[in-house]
Amino acid sequence: MSLLEVQNLIVEFPTRRGRLRALDDISFDIAPGEILGVVGESGAGKSLTGAAIIGLLEPPGHVASGQIRLEGERIDHLPPAQMRLIRGRRIGAIFQDPLTSLNPLYSIGFQLTQTIRTHLPMGEAEARQRAIALLQDTGIPAAEQRIDHYPHQFSGGMRQRVVIALALAAEPRLIVADEPTTALDVSIQAQIIQLLKKVCRERGAAVMLITHDMGVIAETCDRVAVMYAGRIAEIGPVHEVINQPAHPYTVGLMASIPDMEEDREMLSQIDGAMPRLNAIPRGCAFNPRCPRAFDRCRAERPDLMPAGATQAACWLHATDGEGG
Repeated sequence: MSLLEVQNLIVEFPTRRGRLRALDDISFDIAPGEILGVVGESGAGKSLTGAAIIGLLEPPGHVASGQIRLEGERIDHLPPAQMRLIRGRRIGAIFQDPLTSLNPLYSIGFQLTQTIRTHLPMGEAEARQRAIALLQDTGIPAAEQRIDHYPHQFSGGMRQRVVIALALAAEPRLIVADEPTTALDVSIQAQIIQLLKKVCRERGAAVMLITHDMGVIAETCDRVAVMYAGRIAEIGPVHEVINQPAHPYTVGLMASIPDMEEDREMLSQIDGAMPRLNAIPRGCAFNPRCPRAFDRCRAERPDLMPAGATQAACWLHATDGEGG
């Protein structure tokens, strides 16, 4: 059974000129112990998907329709007070900037023990021991001394480890990690990635890893969802999506990654830019930038359909005889 199920999720923002649809009919699931990567350019809807799942959509943004289920229980329509109990206890969150997750006025030990005691039936001393163990697990040296330090006394990489420790404090079943390695140098990135993989393996947690870095996806994830203009363009096993991309957008993304073995003067790039929410074209949103677009792409919007070992929202894979 899936640990997280997202079904036909639509997120809208009302404006003076009408409603802007920021996420348009998104569906995916994540199994226990699985890491699903969500990748795409800025503005594709990656972080918004994560925020909808955690219950932290910025008003006036709201879930207009669809369902989000955690271990079979629907959570997208819960009141804020109930959602706060789930956040932290059953869903852990790791954000790009650790300073937004840590309060500069309190020691990290205080923040960890408070989180632990909010969600787990533990006394002060037991919670402190658990906090020290979490810091050790996340690779913070001299954890018994550093637990009483404040956020500003840690480097960026160490602060991100503290945030991961906070996210794991109540042993959540799902972790939503939004660009958790972006601000870190490459060697620290690798350590944080290993840490996320270890959490998945040892705790059977599901991880949704949001990033724009295909290298991080390749290194970390079991499956990947490629997003474009508020929809999923392609989803499938990481190895297949990277080596045999089925959607022209994914093909373009892969071609723009430097290849260590190939000597290229110039990297490929996808011409044009992602459309704004108030100017998404008819048909497939990618059609103005797509080298393989044909008439149907400009008229009808494709849903995900089987495309080899993955699923792609692309008419090239249509089986009704009208593919390109």
